[in-house]
Amino acid sequence: MCGIIGLFSATKSAQDLRPNVLEMSKKIRHRGPDWSGIYSHDKVIFAHERLAIVDPQSGGQPLYSKDKSLVLAVNGEIYNHQKLKKDLPDYEFLTHSDCEVILALYQKKGIEFIEDLNGIFAFALYDETNDTYLIARDHMGIIPLYMGWDINDRFYIASELKAIE
Repeated sequence: MCGIIGLFSATKSAQDLRPNVLEMSKKIRHRGPDWSGIYSHDKVIFAHERLAIVDPQSGGQPLYSKDKSLVLAVNGEIYNHQKLKKDLPDYEFLTHSDCEVILALYQKKGIEFIEDLNGIFAFALYDETNDTYLIARDHMGIIPLYMGWDINDRFYIASELKAIE
């Protein structure tokens, strides 16, 4: 399985905190030996360690909407992604990743899409336009996702606890 790290509500520039997030990501690199990706914004940073199973050529993460206003890091698999894609003819998919359907559903339905997902997953989605984020995991909690705050009240999520300890 892949591994994700997320930092939200950064009180100082995310660029200053990027090295810290990269160190955290190194602690879970064993979860995704095929690709490492990072996204940095003013108050948000995502790091992703990828194990390429679905769409090994173009499914590197974080994933972005076409206009780059939505950013997504996922650990897991969306089993019903092909069926969901058929119901989203207006969305221009940029990859063949099963996880990109999350971006399309969010654009279409907002947070109401979560019940549409069938799979095992944990994800972090950042909406730059609205400066909001959505953190979710599968209904049964099969995919791990840990969260915590540091002494400066910055919010973190990670696929493994050791990354945020």
